[in-house]
Amino acid sequence: MFGLGATATTAQVLMADPVLAATLGHDERTGVSAASYQPPRGLAKSSPAKDTALAWINANRSAITGLSDRIWQFAELSLREWNSALATAELLRSNGFTVEWGSAGLPAAFVATYGSGGPVIGFNAEYDALPGLSQKAGVARHDPLVYNYDAYGPTYGPGHGDAHNALGAGSTAAAIAVAQAIRAHGLKATVKLFGSTGEEQLVGKAYAVKAGVYNGLDAFLDWHPFNTTVPFWNTTSALMSATFTFLGASGHGGVPLGNRSGLDGALLMATMSEYLREKNVAPSGRFHYSIINGGGAPNVTPDMCSIWYFVREGSPARAKVLYDKIVECANAAAQASQTRLVHRFHSGTWNLLASKSGAELLYDNMLTIGPPAFTAEDQALAKELQKSLGKQDTGLPTTIAPLTPPAASYTGGLATDTADVSWQAPTAVLLATTFPPNLPNHNWSATATAATNIAHQGLLSAARYLAAGAVDLITQPALLDGMKREFQERKAGVTWTSLIPDGTQPPLYQPPADFLAKTGQQWPPAGVTWPVPQIVAAEQLGTTGPPLPPVT
Repeated sequence: MFGLGATATTAQVLMADPVLAATLGHDERTGVSAASYQPPRGLAKSSPAKDTALAWINANRSAITGLSDRIWQFAELSLREWNSALATAELLRSNGFTVEWGSAGLPAAFVATYGSGGPVIGFNAEYDALPGLSQKAGVARHDPLVYNYDAYGPTYGPGHGDAHNALGAGSTAAAIAVAQAIRAHGLKATVKLFGSTGEEQLVGKAYAVKAGVYNGLDAFLDWHPFNTTVPFWNTTSALMSATFTFLGASGHGGVPLGNRSGLDGALLMATMSEYLREKNVAPSGRFHYSIINGGGAPNVTPDMCSIWYFVREGSPARAKVLYDKIVECANAAAQASQTRLVHRFHSGTWNLLASKSGAELLYDNMLTIGPPAFTAEDQALAKELQKSLGKQDTGLPTTIAPLTPPAASYTGGLATDTADVSWQAPTAVLLATTFPPNLPNHNWSATATAATNIAHQGLLSAARYLAAGAVDLITQPALLDGMKREFQERKAGVTWTSLIPDGTQPPLYQPPADFLAKTGQQWPPAGVTWPVPQIVAAEQLGTTGPPLPPVT
């Protein structure tokens, strides 16, 4: 399954790659199998502190879902979530948290803290939208909220097709609820909510972890909107992100001889990398790309074109092998197109090291609290969305999916920059339903539900599950000790090192002046070169033969 040859066993793969052994091999070593696994019960305990936390969520539902809907309306792209970050931080500050802005030099990132002493429990808030996924809320056919007319190439506006509006609001609610329990019952504990920018580009937490922002956590609790409700301790893909810019010499498309096309370089790179798929990409591998600036008109040969790649694999070492092959395609494409290549590495993250014991604690709380409660109108909307995209109209799930062990081998999939956090502290993760089954996130249908009661019920349930699990970790030290013990056992022999080379400047956008004033930040942040040095095509035109003698 890992593309190492027909004779390679899973045991040999795990021996060759300690990171895979930490994620996939631990269950095998400890005797966990899908055939016999039964999740333990009795981990979640009723307590006055937990009652206080859950009561706060129930009493403040409108404020929590209101935050989610505001962020949905902002629909701000990665690394530019100025209003979304401010709205999230304001709700935290109004509930007693202190807020420090500019984590790792990223202006829209912050750390909000409440309490002192005791275990330090971290929560994660993201709030970035995706390009091209604008959609009207609650509409079951593709109907963009923002449609940008252009006679030659219309586009859609951004939208929350990954429901990060719900993610951020749900985690914020969980953090505040736990803070309420700490205050009301005199608990010794510290809660940190990490406002994370640019998750869709796998930037925010990758740079923040490298800078030490997540140091000192005893546990980290996270969730993600999805089409089912369940915790998990599966791994994810490691990922590397880079752009490749090809620089040439522009000219008239009607007399193209001697022009050098940056677009040619990008297209050649895309074509060459496609030929890697059969013999150089294992089932656990992925790469995909987008052309960023392919030229504005057919009669102008573009002298600059960038192509952006995500490269995914089951571990950092495997991702690096595939990434290096992609880089060789870029070098060859530049040579073949007679263009100059500028290669910029943007970010890289490890695969997730999730906690089995943390997932079991969340699952017990989820079963105790119950699944999200959807109305008949929610079910009708879900079925219409499923039919619109050619899927069976099964509606929304009404139960919590069973907790099951990960598969023995990894065949590829999603990535998250939470993965880098998971190698710093025990990390428990769950999914909660915010869009219908059989439909993918990063689709307009996920945007359609992300500002409806479907997402509201999902994010409120996620907040309850996370808050209840955090209170158990604070009030039952043995549970937290068990998570820490498993964490140390899993990563024994593995030293985490960031995939981001030292000295790499993160991709940044300059914030508006009023955002800087409201957050007390200066621009540029320390250590950042601004303006970023320009990439300019200064290439000479090509030739089709020796120079002709002058005409006399």
